[in-house]
Formats: sequence, structure tokens, C-alpha cells
Amino acid sequence: MNVVLLSTYDLGHQPFGLASPAAWLREAGASVTCNDLAVDDLDEQAVRDAGLIAVYLPMHTATRLAGALVPRLKRLNPTAHVCFYGLYAPLNEDFLRRLGGGTILGGEFESGLVSLYERLSANGAPSRQAQSEPLISLAKQRFRVPDRAGLPPLERYAHLETGNGGRRTAGYTEASRGCKHVCRHCPVVPVYGGRFRIVQLDTVMEDVRRQVAAGAGHITFGDPDFFNGVGHAMRLVEALNGEFPRLTYDVTIKVEHLLDHARHLGTLAQTGCVFVTTAVESVDDRVLGLLDKGHTRADFIRVVGLTRDAGLTLSPTFIPFMPWTTLEGYLDLLNLVAELDLVAHVAPIQLGIRLLLPRGSWLLRVPELQAHLGDFDADALSYRWSNPDPRVDGLWEKVARVVEEGEDAGRHDVFERIWRLGRDALGLPAAPAPVRRHAEACPPHLSEPWYCCAEPTSGQFARI
Repeated sequence: MNVVLLSTYDLGHQPFGLASPAAWLREAGASVTCNDLAVDDLDEQAVRDAGLIAVYLPMHTATRLAGALVPRLKRLNPTAHVCFYGLYAPLNEDFLRRLGGGTILGGEFESGLVSLYERLSANGAPSRQAQSEPLISLAKQRFRVPDRAGLPPLERYAHLETGNGGRRTAGYTEASRGCKHVCRHCPVVPVYGGRFRIVQLDTVMEDVRRQVAAGAGHITFGDPDFFNGVGHAMRLVEALNGEFPRLTYDVTIKVEHLLDHARHLGTLAQTGCVFVTTAVESVDDRVLGLLDKGHTRADFIRVVGLTRDAGLTLSPTFIPFMPWTTLEGYLDLLNLVAELDLVAHVAPIQLGIRLLLPRGSWLLRVPELQAHLGDFDADALSYRWSNPDPRVDGLWEKVARVVEEGEDAGRHDVFERIWRLGRDALGLPAAPAPVRRHAEACPPHLSEPWYCCAEPTSGQFARI
């Protein structure tokens, strides 16, 4: 039976979520076509020939784009069994069932896809079979080396801007899934519930090996937190650097873990880590408590110093617009970013992100949210909410426009425009932003910025 694996958007990465299940399904005997609509047109002939069409949903944007795509898939092939899989699939089960999804798979989805393929191959009548695989599987599994055959070459995806005017082709892999922490706003938590799974070291190394052979000079590790299994992580980067001493990489690590495992920061820098993304979210201790982030404002400030001392670039991310945001608090965030000399380290989109509340979010359990919460928006796939101060929502709209319009501008220039908006919203007189401009280029970063727990300001990322 022919299988089509589709991805609509995955933050500019060559999708691990297509390459990994492709290896499992091909091993099981399936004829697999991988189609990444972020960079390619839909392979209509492959869709017509498929008995199983599986759509990968790693994030909210991908899910909304899939909603627009499915009617076209149904027109091309009304009898194929449609499966949705990935982190956001179980969070949006009702919506995906209404779209015609026969199977929804979250968590460790590879074995579920193989089970579905074997069931459909044996029983026929694919579009009418009810799901027997678990909605969410956290079973431990022996990962296969991702099979990237048929995917667009790495140079068509986001690349590393090195900070000195150069660029490197970037690959992407995962050394673990899930997270042992339960930050209330995080989409990983409703699926994994504080658990995580390791991808075996030899599997990760072989995946990197193949991507380097395909031209990668940099690897992004897409783990929700690279230090969930810190021993595994350190063995991996040391092995990586031993085999590929010129290869660079980036990781995502919690503020809490950067403090707890500060002794390893120097090793990260020595083994080729060029930047660390860390989800700060807020610099207001009350808000951090509501999110159950596990760190404080002071912790964040300390981490800035620790990473600098270790020779690591820190790339903090934020959710500045939440129901508890005040105008004074927003300006305080901008001021702290400037004081810590992080303006060049913060992608402008991070200053315009508005909290996303999908079904299943653990933040919905927080009593302090209820007074701000509206109805579920079926089109946006999230709950509406409003700030008690309408000036804050108005500021968000203006900041979002500045971020969108400033895509090609320097980070300092966009920051200064946002600074002026923040002061104006508070009725303060105009004053220059307290930023230090440096002669050197922007620090190392990927050409497509990371974001989570929010919709981007605008844009269509898939060719559907």
C-alpha cells in the first residue's frame, strides 16, 4: 500500500517528523512518499495513489494549515484513510475528526503509524476503519535512523547566520522527546505529562552523520529541553565533536537546567554549541509562578552571566502578552532586555508573541485565568482571552505590525520602534531606548526564528 507523509510547516526545518516514520514504514514494506509543503507543491499524483495519507502536526500553525489542506486531499482521493499525528494531533482531536481524520496519534507515533499501515493493508476499506491504536502512546521504543530520501535538500531550509556575515547549511534532529517538567502553558505537557523519552545515541549520531554528508555544517537539536537527560546530552555532544570537530549546533534548555547544570556550559561551548535557546517567557515573578516555570527573574539574570562567562550565546524567548501583562510590565521587559545587552540576541517576534490557549492546556486549570477567558474559537483552535486593560491589547496589535513590517530591518531598529510604542502607550515622553549598539554583527541565529505557545504575526508557510 502507498503511504503519503505530509508536513505543512515545521519552523524551517527539514521535518524529522516525516523522516523518522518514513524509516519505520519502509522497513514494514510500505511505499512512502514524503511531501513537505513548506517548500514544495503538493504531490497530487502521490495523494491519488495513496491508501494512507498521514499529516504531521508538530505545532499550532501546522494544524491550522492542515485544516485548509484536507478538503483538497479529499477531492484528490476521497477513499484514502487520513491520519493526523504529532504533538498537536491529540490536542485537536475533535477538530481533526470533523475534518475526516480516521486515526489520531500523539506521543511516540512511529509504532502507531506502522500498526495502522499493517491493519489497513490486511483489512482493506481504509477510509472506514475505526482507530484501534492509542490516541497517545508513551511506550518506550527503539528508534530507527530517520530516512530522509525524497525530502528536499537541506539547503532549501533555514540556515545558520554565523554572526560574522557567513552562513551554514543547517540540519535538524532530536535526541529526546517530551519533558519532565510541567510548565502550564507548554503544549508538550498535555501529551507527555512530565515524562520524556530518549532517542538512542547511535541513532542520533547516524542521523547527524548522514546530514553532514548531505551538506550540513550546523545541527539544531529540537528537543523540548536538551538537558532533560543531561548525561545522554553530554555524551552526545562529546561524541559529535569528536567525530565532527568543525560542526556547530544549537539546543534549547530551561533556565532552571542552565542553573542546575552550569558546570556543563563550558563543555557545550567547547564542543561547538553556538547558541542556547531558553524559554524565559516573563520577567515578572508572579506570572512565572502562574506558568509554573521553575525560575525567577533573578535566575534569568544569573543565567545571562553564566552563559556569557562560558562563551555561549543565549537566545531568550518570551510570551510578553498574557492576561496578566501590564503596560508597565511590558516596558520593564524591554528595559531589562536592554540593560542585559540582549537586544541583538532577541528575535523581534519574541517581543510580539501573544499567549495561545489550545484545548488541553494546563494553564486552563489556573483559577486566575478564568476572569479573562472567553469562548473557544474553533477557527483559531484556541480559547479567546482579553487583557483587563484594553490598552495592552491595543499595544500588542501595534507591536505585531512593527514586527511584521520590520522583517528585513536590524534587531536594534525594530527594538527602538517597539520601545517608542511602549512609552507612548503609557503616555510617557519620547526617549531613546537604552540600548548599546555594537560594531559586531548580530550573534549566531537561525534564519527562521523559533517561537512557541503563540501564532506568528502573519504569513502562510505552506504551499497548499
